[in-house]
Amino acid sequence: MGLSLRLRVCRRPRPNTPSGRFSNYKIQPDFIATMLGLEEAPPAHALTAEKTCDPSGMTFAYGGAGVLESTSHGVHTLRKQVDAFRKMVKDGTISEKQLSHSVALVAISGNDYASASVIGLSRPSDIKAYIGKVTKEIAANVEQLLKLGVTKVLVNNLHPIGCTPSQTRTNNYTVCDIFGNLGASIHNDNLKQVMTVKKNVHIVDLYAAFSSIVDHAPGKGSDLSKQFKRKLSPCCESLDSNGYCGQQGESSSELLYTVCDKSGKFFYWDDKHPTHAGWEAIMKQLEKPLKEFVDQD
Repeated sequence: MGLSLRLRVCRRPRPNTPSGRFSNYKIQPDFIATMLGLEEAPPAHALTAEKTCDPSGMTFAYGGAGVLESTSHGVHTLRKQVDAFRKMVKDGTISEKQLSHSVALVAISGNDYASASVIGLSRPSDIKAYIGKVTKEIAANVEQLLKLGVTKVLVNNLHPIGCTPSQTRTNNYTVCDIFGNLGASIHNDNLKQVMTVKKNVHIVDLYAAFSSIVDHAPGKGSDLSKQFKRKLSPCCESLDSNGYCGQQGESSSELLYTVCDKSGKFFYWDDKHPTHAGWEAIMKQLEKPLKEFVDQD
């Protein structure tokens, strides 16, 4: 999770084959790339030769990353990802011409709120202060991207994290956790406040798009929600409550997880991330405002 830069073409893995993503095929950056005329998200910076940039752009994101050093699980924080981008701009690897029609996606998905120290916060004032710290750091990094010459910046707000299978497992995947969703709502309100004065920035409303599928009132929600028979449970599930999708035993043939037969009927792929079908339904809702923002002068 983090920064992905597109320089308005690519290698696409076949469906049902490992793609290095937390899903069973395409994820959000891939769908956004398609909207911009590419086949998939730009290649990873960590896997690219030094002082080279793919014509389609670069993905600086790391799985498990957040904005704070203490919650990024040993991978690059958003600030370090922006620093890597800055270095490529300063040494000329990314040219001013490329930047003149660039679009960046900042995708922070809640890792800063998953650590034990954060979960242990109980006083409303402490929780509010911590959320403010996270959103201000996101805003500071967005400001750096704009100063470096990025033309347009897309910033994800938080999806309803209380609806992820990791949170709904305790009630047998039946209802969302209201406290998790409340925390996401507070984060999103703060994010909106710190972004309102910034030009050329668009908040991608994942919360509304997700909620219209997995957390809507009876008879409400998007028509797209009807395709999902399992909205709060994962397609890929570990046999161990503390395990993870893709976990193996002592040998590679010992699979410690199960995978559903019809992933298109499941909104979530694993404990936290949507399936290809899930992301497709989300991005269909967001495509119009996103395109309008990218295309405006």
